[in-house]
Amino acid sequence: MTILKMYPTSLNEKYLDLAIDTLRSGGIIIYPTDTLYAIGCDALNNNAIERICKIKGINPQKTNLSIICHNLSQAAEYARIDNRAFKMLREYLPGPFTFLLPASTKLPKVFKGRKTVGVRIPDNTIPVTLAEMLGNPLLTTSVEDDGEGGIIYPQSLAIKYEETVDMLIDGGEGNETPSTIVDLTDSANPELLRQGAGTIDL
Repeated sequence: MTILKMYPTSLNEKYLDLAIDTLRSGGIIIYPTDTLYAIGCDALNNNAIERICKIKGINPQKTNLSIICHNLSQAAEYARIDNRAFKMLREYLPGPFTFLLPASTKLPKVFKGRKTVGVRIPDNTIPVTLAEMLGNPLLTTSVEDDGEGGIIYPQSLAIKYEETVDMLIDGGEGNETPSTIVDLTDSANPELLRQGAGTIDL
């Protein structure tokens, strides 16, 4: 595992290029978000997605898969966003929210049969910049770590995932509060599925 120390307030261009090379070659990376640390890959690389599902023990046919996008324009390529949904996304993103939306047909075959996709635009420049530079969203899923006193330490992630993940971006200590999940598949009747770090008025 390659470990790169980089903070959201001071992005390192060389490290970002290394991370993009890893993603483009089908690699898997761990990175900070505005909530938990996450494991991600190029959301259009089917083999990399299957690797992540294996690491996490996820059945992609039964679990909602989420993507990190650079902005709403990128999100609109992979999810169907009507006017009501767009208004809510514009109000709350970037932020600690995952919005479940109808999936578009541009997502790879591992999404086939899934009618929804979770969309995230975290308030953290590292994953958002990666999605921008890659030109594709990142498939994203939170790391599993017990943490200590509500804090997740990158050093413990490096030990836990040393054999299974290609790169870790150490952005400092992370917290253990996940994102708030909102079902917007029927934008006229949004539904709170999980209360997490973000507060939202539905």
